[in-house]
Parts: sequence; C-alpha cells; structure tokens
Amino acid sequence: MGSHKLSRVVSAVCVALVVAGAGPMSQAALPRVQAGQEMPSLAPMLDRVTPAVVNIATEGHVEIRTNPLFNDPFFRRFFNAPDQPRRRKTQSLGSGVIIDAKRGLVVTNNHVIANADQITVKLRDGRTLKAKLVGSDPDTDVAVVKISGKRLTAVPLADSDKLRVGDYVVAIGNPFGLGQTVTSGIISALARSGLGITGYEDLIQTDASINPGNSGGALVNLRGELVGINTAIFSQSGGNIGIGFAIPTNMVRQITDQLVEHGEVRRGFLGAQLQDLDPDLAGAFGIASRHGAVLVNIIEGSPAHQAGLQPGDVVIAANDKPVTNAADLRNQVGLKRIGEKVKLKVMREGSEKTVTITVAERDTAELAGELRNPRLAGATFGEIPEQSRAYGRIQGVMVYEVERGSRVGRAGLREGDIITSVNRRPTRDLDEFLNVVNRLNGELLVRVFRGNQGAFMVIK
Repeated sequence: MGSHKLSRVVSAVCVALVVAGAGPMSQAALPRVQAGQEMPSLAPMLDRVTPAVVNIATEGHVEIRTNPLFNDPFFRRFFNAPDQPRRRKTQSLGSGVIIDAKRGLVVTNNHVIANADQITVKLRDGRTLKAKLVGSDPDTDVAVVKISGKRLTAVPLADSDKLRVGDYVVAIGNPFGLGQTVTSGIISALARSGLGITGYEDLIQTDASINPGNSGGALVNLRGELVGINTAIFSQSGGNIGIGFAIPTNMVRQITDQLVEHGEVRRGFLGAQLQDLDPDLAGAFGIASRHGAVLVNIIEGSPAHQAGLQPGDVVIAANDKPVTNAADLRNQVGLKRIGEKVKLKVMREGSEKTVTITVAERDTAELAGELRNPRLAGATFGEIPEQSRAYGRIQGVMVYEVERGSRVGRAGLREGDIITSVNRRPTRDLDEFLNVVNRLNGELLVRVFRGNQGAFMVIK
C-alpha cells in the first residue's frame, strides 16, 4: 500500500518457561509428538503454498499538479519563480500470487503497481525477476503481471462462493517490506460492500493480520487453496486491528481472464438505476423478501429495457444466486463477459417472474441517444426518476453510474448528482444534455446539484 520506511527499532520480549521436572532451559521446546500423535501444524500446507507468494517492488512516477500560472514564462520571470518539477518519483512494496506457473502469471492489486515504470518480483527462493504488466482494473483493484522463470510454483484457486463465516484462513504476504510473513485467523464476514475500497465490492472480511505490504498477497484455506487476494484493512492507526479485506477468488478469476485476453475489463452494462430493497420498500411492494435490488429507472434501449424490465421491479436472484442488494446485482452483471446471458428472478406487483438479459457493453448499447463526448466516458446519464426527491423540483439529467478511476469520477461527479447546465447552457432533459455535450470540445464546466446543494465542477 505504498512505500514504507522501516525504523531500526527492535523490541525484545523475554519469555520465562517454568516446567515442573524439566531439564535445562536449552532443551525445553514444543514437542512434535505428544501421547503418540503429531502436534497439529500448518507447516506442511505452507511448504506447498509459500513458494507461490511473491514480493513485488515498483518504481514509477506521478505527475505533479501545479498552479497554471507557474506554466507562464512571463509570470515566472516577473516574480523570479523557480522552475517547478513536473514529476515525482514513487516506490511501493507489496505482494503477489502466482496463479499460472507455465505462463508466469502473477495476480496482485492494482494499487500496488499503479504508475509503475518498473516492476520487480522476488521469489521465495531468493530469485529476482523483472515483470511486465499484462493489465489492471482499478474498479476491482486487480492487476496481472507476467514473469519468465523456471521452477515456478502456482497456488490452486478455490471456489470462494463456498466460503462460510468461521472458516479458518491464512494470510501470506510481505508486510512493511519485512519479507514473507504468515498469519492466521477466520473468515469474519462475507459479501462486504459499500466500503468505498473498490468500485465493485464483494469482499471477504478476515481477522487474520493484514498490514501495509500485504496488499496483493494470498488468503488461503487450510487445504492450501487460494480463496482471496488481500487488498485493504480498516484501521484508524494504519496498523492491523483485526479487520482486513480480500477480493474473493471467483471475482479475481473473472477479472484475470479478461485482463489476459483483452488487457482490460470489458464491463457488462444493465442500463438501470438501482436501489437497495429495505423493509419499508418490501412492505410497500408486498414482498416477503428483505433482500434484493429495486429498479428505479430504466434507460431506453438498454439491455434492461430490451428484456422488458420496468421501474419498480425487484430483482431477488441472478443466475439462481440470491441478490442481497443493489451493489450485489451491479457486481453480478458488471463482471459478466459481454454477450453473456443473465437469468434474473424478478418480483413485480406481488408475482414472481424470470427474465433473461444479454449483457452489453456500455459504449455499444443502443441507447435513446448516443454520448460521444470522451470527457464523459465512464458515466451513465438518464432522466430524473419519479421516485427521486428532485423530480418536479429541478430540471436536469441524473448521473446513474460513475466508474471508479474515470475522468468524471476524478473530477468529483457522483451517482445521484443532477446536472442542470454544461458550459452555462441549460440541460433540462436527456436529449438537451446530449445535444449540448456532443457539440463541445475542451473542458466542461458542469453545474451540479447534490441533495440541496449546488456547485460547479470542471471536467478536463
């Protein structure tokens, strides 16, 4: 999780062992055999798995944003201002997992290799290899790099859908650059979302110690199978407090397949604004289930529209897997390959029905209007739905989705924002919005309402 400087401080811990009838202290040790049986140990499993977990070091640079006045030679000369550096060198330490020994494919986190010009992988046996970036996906924080070497070891992937709270797991990584370290714990929770860690969240929570530098490392079960890629911790101090998160292997498998094949993730598009089903909505819709995703608005021409879905439909299952909330449905559709079919179980006016949609790519979906301005790529816009508190009060278009890491996301645009003007030209509905933005070149000055507050933002 970034570069780490280690202070040269060593804490000594003295442990006194008092054993009745024992011999000299130098001979006191945990017995390998007791009452004729071997003591339980994770060592045999770790002997097989740890060669597949690697240390990753990167060097790169980031652009330094400066005041535009410093780019003016007259300003610098008049005020005798020194030249400002345009780039800053970066270094990071992290971990990775070999998932394909024949092809030399290593999975890690996107934030471990972001902005890297040079990636170095160090194996458990001490070998250091140069790595090449295959592809990365900021929305899931997954990246794949490739190394060339003999006698590589890969770890098998488990089916993360079969995980249960309480299962024992082991985290392996390179915390604080100390070198390979193993910690153990249990699965504390599953399907964590809404944390703001990644754009698509279906995270495993564990109390196995995860610290800075463990990012991209392995979370394995007691059979030595990979169940997740460690990605983040929840901490106010920056150190482990027993709340760590990992990306489940089933999501990792879907992302890595696309990164290896295309170099990027071609994300599926549903074409609906989603809302969590809560007890009040469930009662209003006459639904016994308390889990699901409510379709608030449907974009005309989208896969949802073509499949006959309607506002007010409640999706309770996708491909026979229960849908827990809006983020869950977004994950299940967004991580499918373009052209794949998804079977949705929908509640409509108290009756259950099954609808099949064909996942389309956002840019190729046949929408009512076509958004051609590249500065707005990565966002989905539509009319303000009747269920919105802004309906009838504000004239504009609503932002349905914003991809993490996109230009509009970096500018500050968020889901649920309402755009009322672009470059001081009114955008009272979707058609007017498209007519305005598709004719513009250069940066966009956007007026946005969020809640009861209005603001201007610039999309460069």
